[in-house]
Amino acid sequence: MIDAGQKTVPLLMVAGVLLLFVIAGLLYKTREHSEYGLTGRYTGRIGGGAAIASNWMSAASFLGIAGLIYLYGYAALAYVIGWTGGYVLLLVLLAGQLRRFGKYTAPDFIGERYESSAARLISALISITITLIYSIAQFKGIGLIFAWLLGIDYSKGVIIGAAVLMAYIAISGEMGVARSQKLQYFVLMVTFILPLMFLAYRLGYFWLLPQFGYGKAVTALATEFSIDIAAPFSGFGLFHWTALCFTLMFGTAGLPHVLSRFYTVPNVRDARWSVVWGLFFIALIYWSAPAYAVFGKLLEARAGMFFPPETAYKMADTVVLRTALLGGLPVWLIGMLAAGAVSAAFFTVAGLLMTGAASISYDIYYRLINPQASETRRMAVAKGATLVLALAVLLAALNPPGLIAEIAAVAFALAGNTIFPSFLLGIWWSGTNRYGAIAGMLTGIAITFAQPLAGGFMPVINTLFPLTASSLCGAPIVIAVMILVSRFTTPPSEEIQRFLAEEVHGEQQ
Repeated sequence: MIDAGQKTVPLLMVAGVLLLFVIAGLLYKTREHSEYGLTGRYTGRIGGGAAIASNWMSAASFLGIAGLIYLYGYAALAYVIGWTGGYVLLLVLLAGQLRRFGKYTAPDFIGERYESSAARLISALISITITLIYSIAQFKGIGLIFAWLLGIDYSKGVIIGAAVLMAYIAISGEMGVARSQKLQYFVLMVTFILPLMFLAYRLGYFWLLPQFGYGKAVTALATEFSIDIAAPFSGFGLFHWTALCFTLMFGTAGLPHVLSRFYTVPNVRDARWSVVWGLFFIALIYWSAPAYAVFGKLLEARAGMFFPPETAYKMADTVVLRTALLGGLPVWLIGMLAAGAVSAAFFTVAGLLMTGAASISYDIYYRLINPQASETRRMAVAKGATLVLALAVLLAALNPPGLIAEIAAVAFALAGNTIFPSFLLGIWWSGTNRYGAIAGMLTGIAITFAQPLAGGFMPVINTLFPLTASSLCGAPIVIAVMILVSRFTTPPSEEIQRFLAEEVHGEQQ
């Protein structure tokens, strides 16, 4: 293990990586509100894919997935399948059409498509809630890493990490975040995969492609210690596994800060290719996370470390770092892992807070409260909103309600039950109207939080609508509500129906 003195090298590496991105941010500092969480400069198809992947590679990806696989084995692959499968949905159903519609945020799309200020307001509040929930997961990852680096307790780690994060955002600005994302993804890929290659080499497995070489470690766990990490559905049952897969898929296709990436590309073809490249870049990381979990489990078993479930659960989010430590990796490689984990959380939180701030400053303040607001005023509101959101997340993250990936999954469930159906029908059925959209989003909110609110006295809710996996049953219900309400109320205007037919589904652009 690394003692406090040896943590100097990881701490310096984390500081160095963050300084690198501050410098990159200063080169492209935001100066206009239109760039603050809304658009950005075009960086090419591969660059767009790297931006999507960098924006996506959160603490849930860098730390959380490995932790869940460490706990549940095969069952936790639902997260990998769901989060990558969501990009296939985006590619097939939404990416090109969203680019043609040409609105900057999810609330902006819903407000314009359904011609309703009320729908815009509800979707903006949903986007802000998603931002808060998802950011809590990232703040937990930040708190764990800073607590480990500085040798302090978790609460102090969260506070110090949040302060460093806000300084990073304030100095570099959103445009720096957007423009340096190709470099950011490269850093994330190297800091995650290179230590894994060294680890596989030390353990005697195929190290050039450890993502395909850790199967022997799975076999070793089963034969040497009777730990069958590949047993299907041992963590939770088939229905919950399937529900979780679909919930994360629908949520990915409806996540506001992911959808906003399609407005920075010049045409439909590039929007789709950006998704393809993004999916490839994301898969490189996701193929690596299970290897960390398996190697960690094997190293613990060989060291005679068999933890009770409660203890293993508490340690799961740090399994990547603990695996590197147990594997005896050089201190500089452990520093790389820490730097990558902090960077992943920082990049995602920056994008999330900017998206949430955009919903407040643009969709609520400018579009609904003060349409005459100047660029300067709107920028001030956006920056103030970023600070307020960060403070709210910090307070909630001091006592996180679950594992990093589990907290993030709640945000995906909310997006899958509200934003995704509104986009899906809004694009593909011109008969969907404002009343259907409003009824659908309100129904989706109720379904998402049905388990904590009513699961205690209605057990069937716990089965059909689990908090992290409610969209398999929830999204079809929301879609049915939207169709039913739209059928019995005033249809959308001819203008919006014509726009959908001619511009969104017309000739390829």
